[in-house]
Amino acid sequence: MLISLEIPLRILIADPIHEIGIEFLQQQNDIEVIVPSERLTNNTLLNFISDVEGVIIRSESQINEEVILAAKKLRVIGRAGVGIDNINITSATSNGIAVVNAPTGNIIAAAEHTIAMMLASARHIPKADASLKDQLWNRSQFMGIQILNKTLGIIGLGRVGTEVARMALGLKMKVIGCDPFVTEERANRIGVELVEFEQLLPKSDFLTIHTPLTDPSQYLIGKDEIEKLKPGATIINVARGGLVDENALIRALDENKLASAAIDVFKEEPPEDYTLAKHPKVIATPHLGASTNEAQSDVAIEVAEQVLAVLRGQPASNTLNAPFSSREGDEDIAPYMQVAATIGKIAIQLASGQIRSIGIEYTGNIASYNTDGIKAAALVGLLQHVTNSRVSLVNALLLADQRGLDIVETHNSSTTEYVNLLTIRINTDNGSVVLAGSNVRGNTHILRVNDYHFDTTIDSPHLLFVENIDRPGVIGGIGAIAGKADINISFMVLGRLAPRGHAMMILGIDEFIPSTAREELEKFPGITNVRAVSL
Repeated sequence: MLISLEIPLRILIADPIHEIGIEFLQQQNDIEVIVPSERLTNNTLLNFISDVEGVIIRSESQINEEVILAAKKLRVIGRAGVGIDNINITSATSNGIAVVNAPTGNIIAAAEHTIAMMLASARHIPKADASLKDQLWNRSQFMGIQILNKTLGIIGLGRVGTEVARMALGLKMKVIGCDPFVTEERANRIGVELVEFEQLLPKSDFLTIHTPLTDPSQYLIGKDEIEKLKPGATIINVARGGLVDENALIRALDENKLASAAIDVFKEEPPEDYTLAKHPKVIATPHLGASTNEAQSDVAIEVAEQVLAVLRGQPASNTLNAPFSSREGDEDIAPYMQVAATIGKIAIQLASGQIRSIGIEYTGNIASYNTDGIKAAALVGLLQHVTNSRVSLVNALLLADQRGLDIVETHNSSTTEYVNLLTIRINTDNGSVVLAGSNVRGNTHILRVNDYHFDTTIDSPHLLFVENIDRPGVIGGIGAIAGKADINISFMVLGRLAPRGHAMMILGIDEFIPSTAREELEKFPGITNVRAVSL
């Protein structure tokens, strides 16, 4: 039901958006739209923001804490697009301001650009066009390949990856994909053969990546992965710069290990070094994945609808920060939402293989409460590292449902040595990962990782989970390797099954571990497994 308002709510269009979005807002009787005649500077933004209930931005305006504190009436910030690096979400949340975005408007545009880059690479279209413009008629130099019956490998079967798959199937390609958060049943419905990452590489004639850029996914395609690709393959990246090691890609192209590459995104934008973009086997575009009139129109309408929903007291499906709640039991549940998010975030980074199911067990007093918030928080932690979408308490359940995740909840009111205990189990085709935690005096404590028991807080941005044989010299060796790599260890805890038996260490470190140091750890005598986790 719409809220009737005598005084119109004011929405500031701080950055240019497609005119259709502005017209849509202007048609609303309860809304006054403010469109500045000139681009706003930081100072002029401060002047406008103080007297509006909503603001819509793109990437230009910076909604920092100073702006938020000046926005006395502001109730919602709308981002026309996906990225929210220019919004201080923490400050917005603490000031009760909802942040919404428009993540679906550019899905088709990004998928079409992926297909366009693939076709252009296969038929050498840019070079042939340039040759003809130079008044050369060199047909024999531009012999291409058909994509009919070729295999497209897709890393990441989220919304864009799924749309790419559908388009490729329409071109009668064979499509294989890997995504630990997509079930085999869902992949089959799309028409994609679900395979492991290591199987996908040597089978792909064309490889396209559609995953978020996180610490673990940086250089997802590096030297070793390129070596495993089918000779003469083509790499396409329309997702995020940094997913592909640009130097390794250049070397592979120089050595004729790859036929070509199609790159829309770069580690630095604009690049300081244009070597990759200038390479004769590379088709490059300046981050045009979402650059269509239709995408910009769809994004403008989507963000306008989201902003209106918040201002009218209606649910906004793309809310990025959780709304405050005053339901009974929330004071008891809230600390365990943080526990759930933390152990979920850790568990997904320790898991490997295709996910079969996720179990969440509530033990103790919390088992008697409505645990929807805890479940949502756990899914936020689980999903953040595997999707380009901004995951929040509002959309976590929907995203999990879209991926066909089997989530089993167990409520156990029996008591343990802790008043409340939360356990998350991720079952994959490679086994299970189990993490348990609790809240002690307002702090999240990790109490169990698989068969190992601990009692430690987590106060570092990066963690190492090291499995080893419990024997003298291992701890010292880890310290020596960390010291040589200038890695600062903030804490270390040890859990073991028996003296001189199997053990696990959790180390808190201040920066993400370099690959060279990790390789040294993995080769150190007595160490059987090393997993890096970013919080």
